[in-house]
Amino acid sequence: MTDQHTDLASAEDLTARAAEAVRLAVDIIDTGIATARASGTADRDQQLVYSLAHARSAAIMAESAIDYAAHGDDEARLAHIFVGRFLNDLASMLWARSSDWGVDPGALDPTRDYAALVTAPTFVGAAAELGGTSTLPDDLEMVATTFRQFADEQVAPHAEHIHRQDLDIPVEIIRGVAELGCFGLSIPEEFGGSASGSEDDYMAMVIATEELSTASLGAGGSLITRPEILARAIEAGGTEEQKQRWLPPIATGDILCAVAVTEPDYGSDVASLTTAATKVDGGWRINGVKTWCTFAGRANALMLLARTNPDPEARHRGLSLFVVDKPSDDGHAFRHESDGGTLEGRAIPTLGYRGMHSYEVSFTDWFVPDTNLIGGDEGLGRGFYLQMAGFENGRIQTAARAVGVMQRAWEVAREYANERKVFGSPIVDYELTQVKLGTMAAIIQISRQFTYAVARRMAAGDGSLEAAMAKAYVCKAAEWVTREALQIHGGMGYAEEYEVSRLFVDARVLSIFEGADETLCLKLIGKRLLA
Repeated sequence: MTDQHTDLASAEDLTARAAEAVRLAVDIIDTGIATARASGTADRDQQLVYSLAHARSAAIMAESAIDYAAHGDDEARLAHIFVGRFLNDLASMLWARSSDWGVDPGALDPTRDYAALVTAPTFVGAAAELGGTSTLPDDLEMVATTFRQFADEQVAPHAEHIHRQDLDIPVEIIRGVAELGCFGLSIPEEFGGSASGSEDDYMAMVIATEELSTASLGAGGSLITRPEILARAIEAGGTEEQKQRWLPPIATGDILCAVAVTEPDYGSDVASLTTAATKVDGGWRINGVKTWCTFAGRANALMLLARTNPDPEARHRGLSLFVVDKPSDDGHAFRHESDGGTLEGRAIPTLGYRGMHSYEVSFTDWFVPDTNLIGGDEGLGRGFYLQMAGFENGRIQTAARAVGVMQRAWEVAREYANERKVFGSPIVDYELTQVKLGTMAAIIQISRQFTYAVARRMAAGDGSLEAAMAKAYVCKAAEWVTREALQIHGGMGYAEEYEVSRLFVDARVLSIFEGADETLCLKLIGKRLLA
């Protein structure tokens, strides 16, 4: 295996070596987890827990890469590149802290020859043009084709203008997404959606999210997430009347949704939220401020998590979930007065992720009727759990969004590399460019396949931990992929006239929203692994 046309006749042997290497790596990581658990230092050593969480997330993806390798020679090459990169990253973690993991410094040495082989420039560079063939059945491939065509024809032509001018998403995009049934993908058929309770429901949602995100993260792929989160919460805990009232218009796009959870002083620390809902005759008065409330302007329904039990000791058990009705507003600010209360919001200027706008929303004695408390009296104190039920699906959607952004970044980087000449040759002819593109292709394809695998698990009622792991790994990977895509463009990549600059700043938000990376790794993944 010495040139870029490596004979993969011994692919079965190479895959066996990959599987053995991954098994050894998993054993090492599991030893690290067991050591951290036994030492009792995990609460004090956040860096250790964070590293273990990311290592285990990468490992489970490497395991899925072994399965993907069975689909063909091209797929095997991409899988090996991913596994090789994983092993190198793990080795760098162990170099300084092997004793904290409870393993020998040379524990990973048996994988060195394999890793050297599959990370060699000729091996990786041969994947520069490989996209990997689809593993989807025909019906789901048709879903992908449909949304890809819509993204190319209806979203992409607006994406740059929306980003540069910080504009609202055009109504025709929202209408088109609604007509394709995007808002009803997770809503049962009996409530006007298309969900039949099958595995394909989750798969269609993930596929649609990815394809729309290739055109625009803010004006395409993220449109589905907020209705998905609210719909899941209502399905999980709403009364029958609430399901009948809200789910059908959410499915058709007649109700547009936003999520009001984060507060200025409390981001991922949801249990400490202070926005108060005070009981009054016929309903509740809301007082407080929410921030990073994406799409709050256009939305006419806010999913609001508020404190109904003022006792600070109640923490997450004192939170309840409401649907706050509001008029739909264009632009970057709104203010409404009703029944002695006010509701106002202002869009927060952001580097990227434009089109939906993220708002700070202030509630002053804003009245919400009893009928808008999700679950009614039975929903009191259950808001945190209902909100988390919705957020689990939001995480796998975010991983799918990251895949879409990465896919587009790789496409524009490859196109530019083939066209741009430096020192008399297209830059794609240079080894370093080929290695970059080949590594991107591997990361994207294994991220896609793992996202599919997690969607299938979630359809079976499992996979919440794996969804968090997918988000942790894939969203950080998107930062690297878009950075390298921009780097391939050179100075032009830093110019706003090139699409890759938008992809780069959009990718940066992925590790922040839907659960900040640090909190996700420490409080969810790490906590579950160390339990």
